[in-house]
Amino acid sequence: MAAIRTLRKLYVHSQHQVCKLHTTASRQEAVVISGKKLARQVREEARADVDKWVSAGHRRPHLSVVLVGENPASHSYVLNKARAAADVGISSETILKHSDISEEELLDLIYKLNTDHRVDGLLVQLPLPDHIDERAICNAVSPTKDVDGFHVVNVGRMCLDQSTMLPATPWGVWEMIKRTGIPTIGKNVVVAGRSKNVGMPIAMLLHTDGRHERPGGDATVTISHRYTPKEKLRQHTKIADIIVAAAGIPNLITADMIKEGAAVIDVGINRVHDPITGKSRLVGDVDFEGVRQKAGFITPVPGGVGPMTVAMLMKNTIKAAKNVLLFPQERIRMAAAS
Repeated sequence: MAAIRTLRKLYVHSQHQVCKLHTTASRQEAVVISGKKLARQVREEARADVDKWVSAGHRRPHLSVVLVGENPASHSYVLNKARAAADVGISSETILKHSDISEEELLDLIYKLNTDHRVDGLLVQLPLPDHIDERAICNAVSPTKDVDGFHVVNVGRMCLDQSTMLPATPWGVWEMIKRTGIPTIGKNVVVAGRSKNVGMPIAMLLHTDGRHERPGGDATVTISHRYTPKEKLRQHTKIADIIVAAAGIPNLITADMIKEGAAVIDVGINRVHDPITGKSRLVGDVDFEGVRQKAGFITPVPGGVGPMTVAMLMKNTIKAAKNVLLFPQERIRMAAAS
């Protein structure tokens, strides 16, 4: 009898272990959303759009980029934009200016580019030196050429759900969510970060009405910022279906802060020291390895939102070339000038 009881205990224990193994195996890692793959799709669409536009007898779209100073990251970003433009058939130029350029000189340059009918899209790479007012520069770019979507008119139109130049990074995040098939209607979303160029526009795109001229995601959105206590942030992220991390804080979002199956979009770009290699490396705002064990979807850094930002910039340049945001009178005036 003792032997039978022992065998029964071993059987029950083995079944328990099999059950544990089955449960563990049934939990798959998050689907890693490839920003590179989605960006290729967007760029293929842009290339076809450019080919069709040029074949119809129109001038090839042209993008002018103003780069001030020697910031290595800015130079890298601008190079990526130039390569993407060439890939989709958009002509481009990079205008380099020394970091000691005055604000007045920069404004004069922007005015010349605004009035040059050969320039369709215009952007001034941020950040700028401390002595230059970035908001003044963003508002100096013509709204119809503002492919960054930073002009106050374009920001206002976005907030009113009207067609406009959308900021490239928020638009890229929105496209990633839509193209991946992640539902947003009625879902809880947390956007960590309230910057006017990223966090705020992402929140606007996700919460606004899907029936409007510029359709939104119809989600319930919570925005956190530097004064949101970590425990309060955790309370919000634990019930979030989608988390967009755009605060610029490495490992801000960890596995214990999310619910199982949530979609986690990492917009953060942080350079940290790697103790193993002794070199610096790029990381996001999300603990990628930890969170991927619990999330349903996750974006990597690098290779996630970044490529989509550049791709959406190409879409905006084509939009600018087609003058789709101009009133009829402005279109006539532009045609006469050309």
